Amino acid sequence: MSSHGNNREKVEDASPSDRDDSVKSEVPTPRTEPIATVATVAEKQQPTSASPPPPPPPPNGGYGWVCTICCALINAHTWGLNSSYGVFLAHYLSTNTFPHATALEYAFVGSLSISCAMLVSPLATLSVRLLGTRNTLFIGIGFETASLLGASWAKEIWQLFLSQGICFGIGMGFLFVASVGIVPQWFTTKRSLANGFATCGSGLGGLVYSLATGAMLRTVGLAWAFRILAIVAFSVNTICALLIRDRNKQIGATQLAFDTKLFKRPEYLLFNFWGFFSILAYVVLIFSLANYARTVGLTAAQASIISALFNLGQALGRPPIGYFSDSIGRINMATLMTFLAGLFSLVIWTFAKSYGVLIFYSLIGGTVAGTFWATCAPVAAEVVGLKHVAGALNLEWLFIVLPSTFSEPIALEIVAGTRSYLGTQLFTGFMYLAAAGCMLLMRGWKIGEVEELARLKGLEVEEVDVVGEEADDRDLLAKAGGRTGMLANCILWRKV
Repeated sequence: MSSHGNNREKVEDASPSDRDDSVKSEVPTPRTEPIATVATVAEKQQPTSASPPPPPPPPNGGYGWVCTICCALINAHTWGLNSSYGVFLAHYLSTNTFPHATALEYAFVGSLSISCAMLVSPLATLSVRLLGTRNTLFIGIGFETASLLGASWAKEIWQLFLSQGICFGIGMGFLFVASVGIVPQWFTTKRSLANGFATCGSGLGGLVYSLATGAMLRTVGLAWAFRILAIVAFSVNTICALLIRDRNKQIGATQLAFDTKLFKRPEYLLFNFWGFFSILAYVVLIFSLANYARTVGLTAAQASIISALFNLGQALGRPPIGYFSDSIGRINMATLMTFLAGLFSLVIWTFAKSYGVLIFYSLIGGTVAGTFWATCAPVAAEVVGLKHVAGALNLEWLFIVLPSTFSEPIALEIVAGTRSYLGTQLFTGFMYLAAAGCMLLMRGWKIGEVEELARLKGLEVEEVDVVGEEADDRDLLAKAGGRTGMLANCILWRKV
């Protein structure tokens, strides 16, 4: 007989009172919790769309260092190669390589490479979003290689415009935009240090390729110099593209090509003008130093060494800038180094008439001249939040198209009009000082934002993360609060 039948017989044999107790025990006890409590529990179990889980923290190292090395090599074979245009420019001007070409036209070739790199940033950002980082890098590699090969067969100045100017700029833009935001995604406390190592690649590339270009121009000629550079750049950039990884999905990066609502924030406008004035000065230095060396009586070999040492200064200066940015604050460091770049231009370069003084200025001025490139990504993260960095930088690249295009032509026109480099030297120094002024005001905003956020969240100021995630309304209120005391706070000391 089944166990169910045995149980029924036991119930029938039991007394009436036992049977009542048995039946009661089998009947489920009704729930006594209030309906509101049940609903509350159900609500707690339901995921809310208003509070998405925060992104996982960056590993702060690990494979991030591989990506840092790859970004450094990409910078070396984009911006570093482009820095060697100062050697090409001195060669063009001294040998009349392209008949009937003027100094202003040669200046526009180098400027176009930078401005086109910035101009294609929306397209490159869209490519990252639709095709991924790696495919975007390969597009850049194709354009850059084609540009160098095309320049090797150029016979007219307009062909140089299309190849070494526009085509190289497009390739550099795709490579740069796809890689510039990767390093900050992998680090927290070491973010500026890692970014300093990544950006110092452009200085090392400029050092190597300024010397190599000068040597190749003297030995194998202009055409084969371009072809050798094309082969090397293609090989190195391809290896880096295969190794590099982004964390766009993990952090929820927006990758918006035109996140124009950022322009409503005064602090972001200050960030843009910091870049605008910095580029007006920086482009003059990377393209004019070699030619300036020729005007004070130095040889072509000495001029290429001056350009190379300037790039060496950049390579040596950027990692310490990144390291101390993490220690004393990224905005603090960017402000101080931008100010020093202007000061060195005014008090050293204007008096550099000999080979020795030019070497000194190239080294010490180079350490701080590229501060914008060494710190722009970490500073952008503190201004707009980590997930908006790609969109913020993308608009910044567009914002600096004009100074990238006209900086060197302005410098050469000043020289032509005054028959002296003094006006150009003063122009460079004052543009750096204007950039430092923008950073000083932005620093005042950041101090106010951090203090306001600490008040709203009931924290100590030291406990507030300077890279705001805009996780709730308090973060946005703190950004607005920081604007009210921007002028008063800029002279206060705080790590920001």
